[in-house]
Amino acid sequence: MLHRLAPGEPLGLLALLGGGVLALGFCVAAAAGIGDFNIPLRTVFLAVTNNLDLTAAPLDRIEESVVWNLRLSRALVAALCGAGLAICGAILQSLLRNPLAEPFVLGVSAGASTGAVAVIVLGIGAGAVSLSFGAFAGAFAAFGFVALLSNGTVSGPNQTILAGVAASQLFNALTSYIVMTSANAQQARDVMFWLLGSFGGVRWPEFQLLLAVIALSLVVCIWYARTLDAFAFGDEEAASMGVSVGRVRIVLFGVTALMTATIVSMVGAIGFVGLVVPHVARFLVGPLHLRLLPACVVLGAVFMVTADIVSRVILPQQTLPIGVVTALVGVPFFSVLLYRARNRM
Repeated sequence: MLHRLAPGEPLGLLALLGGGVLALGFCVAAAAGIGDFNIPLRTVFLAVTNNLDLTAAPLDRIEESVVWNLRLSRALVAALCGAGLAICGAILQSLLRNPLAEPFVLGVSAGASTGAVAVIVLGIGAGAVSLSFGAFAGAFAAFGFVALLSNGTVSGPNQTILAGVAASQLFNALTSYIVMTSANAQQARDVMFWLLGSFGGVRWPEFQLLLAVIALSLVVCIWYARTLDAFAFGDEEAASMGVSVGRVRIVLFGVTALMTATIVSMVGAIGFVGLVVPHVARFLVGPLHLRLLPACVVLGAVFMVTADIVSRVILPQQTLPIGVVTALVGVPFFSVLLYRARNRM
């Protein structure tokens, strides 16, 4: 039988989620105030309430515009990206029964990179095709390739992983070929920065689209939470419990591909978040997905917003690609987690 919540566990989960939401609110407020010139938290708060028509406080117009139009939207997009990547990681680690699975295991990131590079370097679409659309098209081309190789995503987890590896290698090779043969020096720098992730160009329209995609996907994943618990016992055992293994895989692989493609098309490839955050969430709340998925949302959002702040302050007058920061912050933490787990064995 599947593990059930103990009497005190719901309260502990609510306390964790409540503390995480408060931490996220503080991180978003800090992100909105930190930049080339710092803005006090009080001004950040009043700028937000002014634009929500809750107050009419007199503020410097430049500071208010920077908070509302630039930094706040960037911080909220970062939070949604962290939440989405963490959800994808948790889902894929369960479906594939592989603790190293993460959102880019299906080759979606590599495909998105190829689509974006084709727009940046080759100018495909002659201005009618945006960078985000090119990346999104490339991401789903890669997902379709994986689905074809793995027999419509209904095969076992090993075949799906191998298909994802093949897709990643193929599209990474195409990306390298395009850059090496057609890109000038400036284009090569732009491509490299995009491949490592950046929140520099996101605004409120990106937030609204991402919010809709992540919210809808989370509802679907929560709906299948107990089904995901059954996958821990293997495909045959899950089928014996009444789970339609093939249909569930198609739906959840499609949902994770949609989230990953949307995120990558907006901000580039950001690694490590979908790998480490689900493990941290399991360490805190256990493996049941009704608890795990909400914890991943909060922890992923806090992690990504914090990493974005670090990317802007670690070097004077420079912004590091967000993917560099997530790796620098996440690898040591993940190493400690693995070390502690090894000592318990």
